[in-house]
Amino acid sequence: MEHVVVIRPKKRLAIDWKELKEYRELFFYFAWRDVKVRYKQTAIGILWAVLQPFIQMVVFTLFFNKAVGIETGSAVPYAIFSYTGLLFWNYFSQALQRSANSLVDNQAVVTKVYFPRIIPPISSTIVSFIDFCFASIIFVGLMIYFQFTPSLLGILLVIPAIFVTFLAATGPGLFLAAVNVKYRDVKQALPFLIQLGLFLTPVIYPVTAIPERFQWLLYLNPMTGVINAMRASFLGAGEIDWPLTALSVIVAVLLFIGGLYYFKGREKEFADII
Repeated sequence: MEHVVVIRPKKRLAIDWKELKEYRELFFYFAWRDVKVRYKQTAIGILWAVLQPFIQMVVFTLFFNKAVGIETGSAVPYAIFSYTGLLFWNYFSQALQRSANSLVDNQAVVTKVYFPRIIPPISSTIVSFIDFCFASIIFVGLMIYFQFTPSLLGILLVIPAIFVTFLAATGPGLFLAAVNVKYRDVKQALPFLIQLGLFLTPVIYPVTAIPERFQWLLYLNPMTGVINAMRASFLGAGEIDWPLTALSVIVAVLLFIGGLYYFKGREKEFADII
């Protein structure tokens, strides 16, 4: 019996969960394929996910802490202070970059086969999450080495922090994936914007390095709330500013809704113009 797929127009913010369930295997297929391509023919494979943030931490500590003199604003050693920021920043930046390029990277499939177009951008964040999990091993090792004991609050905040990072990366990722289909400038400009974003996010410096009256501006960046909350709850580096952290969460939610809205409005054009 012939299987017929009927494609009906959907509301801009509606997610067809039933359809996504039918195509759920594609999430894992795209993610697993991306993992294999990423580490294929590498000598140390998935260990690159651990090595890259570790080397970044060493370079940041030597340059920004030892040479330039940037301090943590607390008794927390700079190495674990910067690694906490890098851990979540790298998850955000890699998820954003991969989701933004996901449709173009799967151009041959998008033009030939129907499936929910939202699957490639979402599945690409799974690869970044796998890297995040492996990089977290180094974070645990640093906590043991520097003799930090995680607080109950810190443990409880890990999953919300990961979820907010996911929203903050996926929302702009969906928007840029839709724009990238028509304008390939996105692929060229995004690495530069991410590098710029690193310095606009308190990864290498504490929030307190900014004058207090301007600190709320930093929290308009969702990653500021995530990184500061993780440092405060795991390392005791300052305190969590709950109202401003809530501001970061609200911005992350709005970014996700905005990105999803734009993506859903453009997805019917992807196969024609990609």
